[in-house]
Amino acid sequence: MTKRVIAVLLLSAAAASGAWYFVGKWGTPGTGNGQFDGPWGIDVAANGNVYVSEYTNNRVQYFTSSGSFLGKWGTTGTGNGQFNRPMWLSIAPNGNVYVVDGGNSRVQYFTPGGSYIGQWRSGLSGPRGIAAAANGSIYVVDQNNNRIQYFTSSGSLLGSWGSYGGGDGQFNGPWDVGIAPNGNVFVTDGGTNRVQYFTPSGSFLGKWPFPSGDQMGIDIRPNADVYITDFAYQYVKYFTATGSLLGSWGGQGSGNGQFFVLYDVAFNTDGSTIYVADYGNQRVQYFEDNTAVVPTSLGCVKALFR
Repeated sequence: MTKRVIAVLLLSAAAASGAWYFVGKWGTPGTGNGQFDGPWGIDVAANGNVYVSEYTNNRVQYFTSSGSFLGKWGTTGTGNGQFNRPMWLSIAPNGNVYVVDGGNSRVQYFTPGGSYIGQWRSGLSGPRGIAAAANGSIYVVDQNNNRIQYFTSSGSLLGSWGSYGGGDGQFNGPWDVGIAPNGNVFVTDGGTNRVQYFTPSGSFLGKWPFPSGDQMGIDIRPNADVYITDFAYQYVKYFTATGSLLGSWGGQGSGNGQFFVLYDVAFNTDGSTIYVADYGNQRVQYFEDNTAVVPTSLGCVKALFR
């Protein structure tokens, strides 16, 4: 049996289980265009452009879907458009970019090209994850206060929920937040090693334990599956909305499909491609779902053997 036939058979088997395969990567250590020092947050705009926040370089860079550099903004400081350890970011439906400026305990937001629009603090202490809902509301993890706050697109407070503890609707060091297609809000609750989910206004719906690891970043695929970065073991794990484990990939290392210090993931609009901010390796990697490709495609066979 030829290598090509074997590859097609393997790809067909992988497609049946919905496995993900490595497509490409970009980034090297440094401060230049397309280089990274601490790529933490990542999100994808409706046009496919990929935005990455850099914790150490105190800036945001953005790229085409395959990693060609398009632009950047940000310097170190406390002024408008400056950052002190930016963490997660999120792209709103209108294309504006919301960035958690962790060291300055605020959220700043910008046009898609990086022009400063505004900011807010509103009682935030140690803000971490952020997610823009389809209706334009912005959800922020207020970690030190062990709660979720949500705002209008310009930063007016709409509501909040949560307090310290291990009960339903309580948190102990929450990290990130993701919005499902139906508007439900998922939160990775680090100190209790679990995921909780809520209605858009914060009514508790359910919870599930995160198995064998330390959950960190989260994104919800358009089919409602929940993808979470396993910071302890350097895997991306994915689940049904009620917590049944569907699969995982990764492991610590610097090879294709391996990760080192794993914070965030993000899907493109149709959910066919997932991007991973590989913080410790100073790069972005991206993967495609085998179920979305034709097994006889020579390009996919080549991708399988990369």
